[in-house]
Amino acid sequence: MRLSRYFLPLLKETPASAEIASHRFMLRAGMVKQHSAGIYSWLPLGLKVMNKIADIVREEQERAGAVEMLMPTIQPAELWRESGRYDDYGKEMLRIEDRSGRALLYGPTNEEMLTDIFRTFVRSYKDLPQLLYHIQWKFRDEVRPRFGVMRGREFLMKDSYSFDIDMDAAVISYNKMFVAYLNTFARLGLQAVPMRADTGPIGGDLSHEFLILADTGESEVFCHADLLELDAPGAVDFGADLQAIVNERTALYARTEEMHDAEIFAKDVPKDKQVSARGIEVGHIFCFGDKYSKPMGAKVMGPDGKEHFAQMGSYGIGVSRLVGGIIEASHDEAGIIWPLSVAPFGAGILNLRAGDDDTDKACEDIYAKLGAAGIDPLYDDKADRGGVKFSRMDLIGLPFQIIVGPRGLKDGIVEVKTRKTGERQNLTPSEAVNFIVQQFKGIS
Repeated sequence: MRLSRYFLPLLKETPASAEIASHRFMLRAGMVKQHSAGIYSWLPLGLKVMNKIADIVREEQERAGAVEMLMPTIQPAELWRESGRYDDYGKEMLRIEDRSGRALLYGPTNEEMLTDIFRTFVRSYKDLPQLLYHIQWKFRDEVRPRFGVMRGREFLMKDSYSFDIDMDAAVISYNKMFVAYLNTFARLGLQAVPMRADTGPIGGDLSHEFLILADTGESEVFCHADLLELDAPGAVDFGADLQAIVNERTALYARTEEMHDAEIFAKDVPKDKQVSARGIEVGHIFCFGDKYSKPMGAKVMGPDGKEHFAQMGSYGIGVSRLVGGIIEASHDEAGIIWPLSVAPFGAGILNLRAGDDDTDKACEDIYAKLGAAGIDPLYDDKADRGGVKFSRMDLIGLPFQIIVGPRGLKDGIVEVKTRKTGERQNLTPSEAVNFIVQQFKGIS
């Protein structure tokens, strides 16, 4: 993409309402436009990142055996009355009526709707387990929307739902999602720690939040330091017993502030291993049995010839929230530092003398070669001063910058800057292309 043809409305000044780094940089880098409290348009740069995150989430869901579908954002209120949650959910639910006076709501989550789908079509244990998901916009009327997309009112969410014949099988589905989440966040360049969490309005007794530690986190979290050293399980057989992986993450103390027990923490965790920090929630999983299937009559015929209420779980990842979460975990004073897996463009090409035949030709050649290699470069072909170009590239956070100027070209070299480390190296144009292509090998 040529910058001269791209819509990238940068802001020079930080809006006063932006309290945290992700909010500041998303507004300044032209990723989003705020319309009202907690409501944003996603501009091209922000949408590109969000789509890359959604692609990784989708790939890991499907590796774990989940099947994609799509449900509507507007739901009939009677489904929520059946489950008993319509009055319990609170003012966060946006309740509306259509022109015929039918009660509707803008869905904050989809347990009821998918239970209704399940009870309509699934009758036998032979059709289990079922693991379905979608990626869809949600709405929760937050009392105090803040921190940009980290706590907005409208947000993009991946939510998946499992249905099993009994609780033992339901825990197997839960473990699949637990492991899929570990792999998802690792691919996004995040160290997300699963912590025992309160189930809230979703319900059930088994629940974990996945949190990234950051000073701007909304809640206090407590965990054993060794959890921060564990790698993601990577390629696993989701048909195998995953309990060993889950046990490794859950045997050590890790709880949100709602579930924290100071006495147990002090007794079970050595002083030098106690971590007390702020956390940003990026995922939440639940196993809640028949909380929805029982009141809504979602039964299946079991192998014993008797009807059983389906045992259910639900599993959420805040896709749009992750854009902000990644920035909170990866930025400096100059701007964003994108992990290679979700960077909106793989590299930026800075033409320091646009209109000069030699620099134009060199930039065009690098642009074509990077594009052919699948790197998707952003070519800054604008006639701006060098300082403006450098600041702009640092702000939007592309992993690599290739700086092309007439002085270096006289010696047959360009400068390559690695955004994360600040390291600079002089290379020939061909070496610069090869260097960047090599950095992306193995990144999926």
